[in-house]
Amino acid sequence: MAIRRTGLTAARKAAGYTQESLAAALNVDRSTVIRWEAGEYAPLPYLRPKLARLLQQTPARLAEFLDGPDTSRRELSPDIDAACVWLDDRLGRKFGTVRREVNALLDRAGDEFQTRRARRSRVKRSDIARALKVYYDVDNSPYETYTARLGGQEFETSILTRPEWFNLNIPLTPDRDRLRLSTTSTLPRIEIDEARAVRRLAEAEALGIRLTDQPLYRLLSIDLQQGSICGTVALTSFLEYALTMDLLEGELLDALTEGRAVHPGSLPLRDQYLPDLDSVACLGERVCAGGVLALFTVADSAVSPSLAHQRLVIQQRSSQVVNTGGQLSVVPKGFHQPLSDYRSDTSLRGSLLRELEQELFGRNDLDATNEIQRAASPMHPSRLSTPMKWITTKEGRLETKCGGLGLNLISGNYEFACMITIREQQFWPRFGGSLEANWEAKGLKTINNPDAATLLSLASNPHWCNEGIFALTCSLDFITMPTHA
Repeated sequence: MAIRRTGLTAARKAAGYTQESLAAALNVDRSTVIRWEAGEYAPLPYLRPKLARLLQQTPARLAEFLDGPDTSRRELSPDIDAACVWLDDRLGRKFGTVRREVNALLDRAGDEFQTRRARRSRVKRSDIARALKVYYDVDNSPYETYTARLGGQEFETSILTRPEWFNLNIPLTPDRDRLRLSTTSTLPRIEIDEARAVRRLAEAEALGIRLTDQPLYRLLSIDLQQGSICGTVALTSFLEYALTMDLLEGELLDALTEGRAVHPGSLPLRDQYLPDLDSVACLGERVCAGGVLALFTVADSAVSPSLAHQRLVIQQRSSQVVNTGGQLSVVPKGFHQPLSDYRSDTSLRGSLLRELEQELFGRNDLDATNEIQRAASPMHPSRLSTPMKWITTKEGRLETKCGGLGLNLISGNYEFACMITIREQQFWPRFGGSLEANWEAKGLKTINNPDAATLLSLASNPHWCNEGIFALTCSLDFITMPTHA
């Protein structure tokens, strides 16, 4: 629909011209000027310099009257601007094309993105889990979706798993934490839905979500036999994930908020990227990015391993994270990705300790979203925070284990649910006051010496993200449970 050029009309009148007199000065018909002002046609390029002089406007100002503001020059946040350049290159588009499209969306959107986020946040985790269970017909497959059980209650999740993938209790030691980097694997080229990718960038800009491109590991194969975590990973780009597989969550949530039935054929992106359980299980044929997350507990007694003598730390995710914003989760929680040594950084324990440093111990230099990584060895012992040095320099103070593995059907991500346990009761008096969340968390919650009723109340909170409740309950299975007070 044509939009009237009110600015052009005002400039003509201010310059003292009628439509007829301006047409005469330009040697065109009066109906031509009428159509210009109605937004139906635009002056040909050879007429524009003379029209600008007659209206006493600069060429740039006249261009705004005719074409609208040049939003391509608006300053976007650095990570979104870089993502626009990446998407131009990925799609083979002329430089600046995506930036203009993002800005045009932002001009039209108003509070659309904020409203959509509010609607999405009201979708229940159980509704997501049930919708995906139906879409993938999980009940008629060799898989199951993980159901957390605590205190006689059940909590459904979207985490696809198998019996041999949970109740692991595998110590994350070098001989058992054995994912390896493949340098020969190539990812089949994935078609990007340009319109949805551009909308995702505009949404991230409007909502202040950080979308910094950096390398991620993607899972190719996994073997959990004989008490070890074996398998292979390869490298991919964060933006390759964020503008393909990560779009599936928003598509699903929008369908649920609108009350639409979810089934094969109803979700175009999911039908393309992750249409069935075979595609979910074929890890090497898709972008299977993932994460590591852990329940962080600190001993409060030297005499008992029971949760009744420990502190648990839980986080509420901030609105700036890529997904699970505003939801509850364990801490630390992060993508499985390298820092500087792509081969040795495949270790799950290494990722967990890095995230612990970054999310609780104040190591902002490890945050790839706002820091250029200049250190050759960011986790070198000489660079560790004081709390991390203390728990790692004496054997027995720190224990890391993996309790389970699942594939999150929301976007196909792999999730390693782990535990970080500090056995030394002196840790909290020494360092408890210095634990502070980084930007990824809106806040932290400490639960001291919980009894069974407290744990049930915690797990019953409807705001847990799927992978968070998965990690919480997997970990509780391996800690001596307290009785009701």
